[in-house]
Amino acid sequence: MPSRISKSHHQQRSLRGAIHSRGARAVRPNAAYRQRSRTDHLSTHFSAPETWYEPQQRSTIEFVEEAPGAGYFHPVTVDEIRERLAQLPSTFTEGIEVVQLSGMTRKRRLFPLYGMQWGPNVYLYPVEESLVESYLNPPRPDQLVEARMFGAQWSQSGHEWKLTWTRETIRDFYLNNVLIHEVGHVNDTRNTNSHKREQYAIWFATEYGYRASRGRSRFGKAK
Repeated sequence: MPSRISKSHHQQRSLRGAIHSRGARAVRPNAAYRQRSRTDHLSTHFSAPETWYEPQQRSTIEFVEEAPGAGYFHPVTVDEIRERLAQLPSTFTEGIEVVQLSGMTRKRRLFPLYGMQWGPNVYLYPVEESLVESYLNPPRPDQLVEARMFGAQWSQSGHEWKLTWTRETIRDFYLNNVLIHEVGHVNDTRNTNSHKREQYAIWFATEYGYRASRGRSRFGKAK
């Protein structure tokens, strides 16, 4: 099993007729994968090939799903994503054009992610079917807190650290953290500094993801 290096916090097919194909650029733009909390020795500028969608000023969100890849699965479905986005204030979703469930590839295994944002587009990546992620370094305090918030368990096995999920906890994490975090990036039109952008996305995910999903958002129920 490949060790996780960094995760942000990641054969196209249609899904029950709700997903439509569209043209996309095959080249990689000048955009780095969003870093959330886990970084080791690989360059933060490394990224695997992705399907990049040019902004089209779309009035509705397009959902695209790729096959997750052997040994991986998508923790959430398009219908679940659509329902979760509908719970946000409409002003937060107006700028989103594409939400894609991307597949795992050989190159992405070298630098696995939970999610990424580029322009008006959000990408969510699959996780191991075993629900166990392997890491080279021990978790930092903020990583321990995040795991505790969403019900995951850290453990040590020799020189390797493992993060173990259940189907329910990883689904909760994706819908109420990863997805909302990337939506926060889409809505951050003020910050240009990468550190401040990340701080904003973390705050956004906490307020509109974690707290709102548990009925504790100080902003009240989304309309």
